[in-house]
Amino acid sequence: MKKHLYLLTISTALLFLISCGSEDKKPVVDNSPAISVKTSQVTTNGSSPFLSVSGKIQATNSADLSTRMMGYVNKVHVNVGDKVRKGQLLISINNSDLQAKRAQVNAGITEANAALKNAQKDYNRFKNLFADNSASQKEMDDMTANYEMAKARVEAANQMKNEINAQFAYSNITAPFSGTVTSKNVEAGNMANPGVSLISIETPGNFEVMAMVPETEISAINKGTAVDVLVKSINKTIKGKVAEVSTSAKNTGGQYLVKIDLDKTDANILSGMFTTVQFPVERKATSSMVLIPTEAIVTNGQLSGVYTVSQSNTALLRWLRLGRTFGNQVEVLSGLNADEAYIVSAEGKLFNGAKITIQ
Repeated sequence: MKKHLYLLTISTALLFLISCGSEDKKPVVDNSPAISVKTSQVTTNGSSPFLSVSGKIQATNSADLSTRMMGYVNKVHVNVGDKVRKGQLLISINNSDLQAKRAQVNAGITEANAALKNAQKDYNRFKNLFADNSASQKEMDDMTANYEMAKARVEAANQMKNEINAQFAYSNITAPFSGTVTSKNVEAGNMANPGVSLISIETPGNFEVMAMVPETEISAINKGTAVDVLVKSINKTIKGKVAEVSTSAKNTGGQYLVKIDLDKTDANILSGMFTTVQFPVERKATSSMVLIPTEAIVTNGQLSGVYTVSQSNTALLRWLRLGRTFGNQVEVLSGLNADEAYIVSAEGKLFNGAKITIQ
């Protein structure tokens, strides 16, 4: 009797727990309004409308300044970012040894001029004596030779002075053109070495792109061709024109150098920015490319994705691996198939699982 009563008590408790659990697991109804969205079908392209290569922006007018002499830097007169004018003094290098040499040369010039004056007097004297037959031909020839040698010594001393003055130009580094200081590699007290860049300047406003084109494509690139240059860091596309096409890849490892002059632009571009240069050269692809518009891309840090439509009509964020950019479209390497639809725009903030209604 006790055993049956114990089993009945346990059965009653289990039924109570099951009924409580079923009450706790009532479905939660999402009453939030659906977000109206516009979708588009993934497009494929069996050929690439552009030949895309990497490039780098640099100023059209730029210079890395160095010196031909070794010496300690006395003073750096400018800082990075300063605007300078042509001929402005940028760096002063200690030139005390040149000053000593110039003093020696000046003394040599004085000595040579005195010797020349004396030789000229002897020459004129013997010239008169020779005319009166009071001096022999040998004596006249000796005086003429002494006079010519004295003139040569004066000329040599003057040319040595010109050499010293030229070396002074390398102790005072000046701006070869008006521009902006972009880098400064020395400070006062540092040793300046011949051929080592001390300071760099460039003229802002005029820029060019240096791009490397593979040998399989260089024959299709012509001077004067209009190209699109995508500046990745600011997401801007700038027009340009091919200015130079290299005809040798001897020193560039099979890559041919192509120089593109950029059109004037208000975009905030700087030297050193990396670019993608798109030449209007159609290339057949080995497989169809998946292309979607760039405005449909969702970014989160280093990740890029797109919202797709799930079977239950909710937004589903799909992370993608992207490739090259072609104008306002980007290539999808993985994460999206050619037969899928994706959300282009929405009349509200999308999130994973958000209810949507397609316009």
